Amino acid sequence: MFSLKGKVAIVTGGNGGIGLGIARALASAGASIVIAARNAQKTAKAAETIRGDHGAKVLELEVDVRRENQVTYMAEKTLEAFGRIDVLVNNAGINIRKLPQDLTTAEYDEVLEVNLRSAFLCSKAVYPTMKKAGAGKIINIGSMTSLFGGAKLMAYGASKGGIVAMTRALAVAWAPDNIQVNAILPGWIDTDLTRRARVELEGLNERVLSRTPAGRWGRPEDLQGTAIYLATAASDFITGVALPVDGGYSVSI
Repeated sequence: MFSLKGKVAIVTGGNGGIGLGIARALASAGASIVIAARNAQKTAKAAETIRGDHGAKVLELEVDVRRENQVTYMAEKTLEAFGRIDVLVNNAGINIRKLPQDLTTAEYDEVLEVNLRSAFLCSKAVYPTMKKAGAGKIINIGSMTSLFGGAKLMAYGASKGGIVAMTRALAVAWAPDNIQVNAILPGWIDTDLTRRARVELEGLNERVLSRTPAGRWGRPEDLQGTAIYLATAASDFITGVALPVDGGYSVSI
């Protein structure tokens, strides 16, 4: 039920942070992995780690997921290499932390393109293959900012709120094709992005620790079990869900 043996999973932005943690998890469950990301050197290092630790097949693709032609290339190369696409993890994301009045239109557009538009493009690109196979799993990486507001997180929050809405719409649209679409809402996870946040947002570390019942920041590996669950047959009757993985942050007062 929790096996991905013989399956193929694409993870966008899978060369670091949460994406790498999920790629490693899916590989540990038996999947072959496609890492689609812009930094080829970082991707090569991540792929080497996955191969060494899990013995998995890993395809490295240099892809800008904002560009439709490159997303099409990603799907085509995956099919050439493996002949199937079973799981898509839309993880690629960026953040620009500024007050709304200081955010330029170009910066706003960039965040929405990388975080939200890319998820639409990638999902659309894998849909025909999943439909033909009669099954598929799409996992969108959202954020706590789809639930809470942040003064310097307007563009990021808008993109992640859009991820939740898109997840629900795709879940309904593609349920007849036996494609389950769900979202993971990570809490405060210790990654390169959030380490910068602790520098840019004064008092963030203390607020996170005081509000999180688990009493600590999350780690990328804390998302691994959830990703395996949503990628496998264990979740075949679960779709349209936005699942917080946050150590209790979202239910604490």
